[in-house]
Amino acid sequence: MSGVLILRLVLGGAIGYAAICSLLWLFQERLAFPAPRAALPDPGSLGLDGERINLRLADGTQLAGWYLPPRDRATSFPGLLWFYGNRENIATIWPVIRDVRPRAAALLVVDYPGYGASGGRSSEARVYAAGTAAWDALAARPGIDPNRIYVYGRSVGTSVATHVAASHPAAGLILESPFTSARAMARRHYGIFPSGLVRLRLDNLATIARVACPVLVLHGTVDRLVPTAMGRQVAAAAPGPVELVLIEGAGHNDTYTLGGAQYQRKLAEFVR
Repeated sequence: MSGVLILRLVLGGAIGYAAICSLLWLFQERLAFPAPRAALPDPGSLGLDGERINLRLADGTQLAGWYLPPRDRATSFPGLLWFYGNRENIATIWPVIRDVRPRAAALLVVDYPGYGASGGRSSEARVYAAGTAAWDALAARPGIDPNRIYVYGRSVGTSVATHVAASHPAAGLILESPFTSARAMARRHYGIFPSGLVRLRLDNLATIARVACPVLVLHGTVDRLVPTAMGRQVAAAAPGPVELVLIEGAGHNDTYTLGGAQYQRKLAEFVR
């Protein structure tokens, strides 16, 4: 192989690498928030007691969601905010909500901007704004005990949940498969690229240091996307009471399935 050909191959590889770096810089929010679209189903048509709701962000973005009252009725009851993972929306995860939500709590879930039936486009700032809007909407519901609002987040939703719990008087925070930060995830999955390319923070490790409420962490023992070690780190960084529940044999997307009765019992015990 001639020196000229080798030089061309090296230059071509360098140009290709630089091009991929540029794309990662420009489109990393689309990687973090792929925003699958879907119509918002009516809870009643699925056999659920509840209603479709609409929220509006300060920038005018319209969010679509569900409010489900508690199945065990009372004059005053806890509320649970639900923040799902990055490739999910209400239309795809409603069976999970139906099966595992605590009976005694009302539940509110919204599609992030650009997700499901919500308008706009997702970014780190906009999903946090959606979390705040969801908190305000749930707290305003009749019957909700403002001292018993719990926040649940799964995968990328753990960043939304942790942000909400750090900035509101949450009664408890539930994190399923939490990662430490966007930069740490990039090092794990895109280690051949400079970590300085990562503009997103999504820093659960830093944010949870500002969370004063009790924390429940659920994590699968064979999670290849977000390693169990990250869940342990997030749990260890919580300043208040924390419980770490490892679900044996579960990966990233089957914790509630393999967790079964243990998973449901932990949620019900935590959301009192």
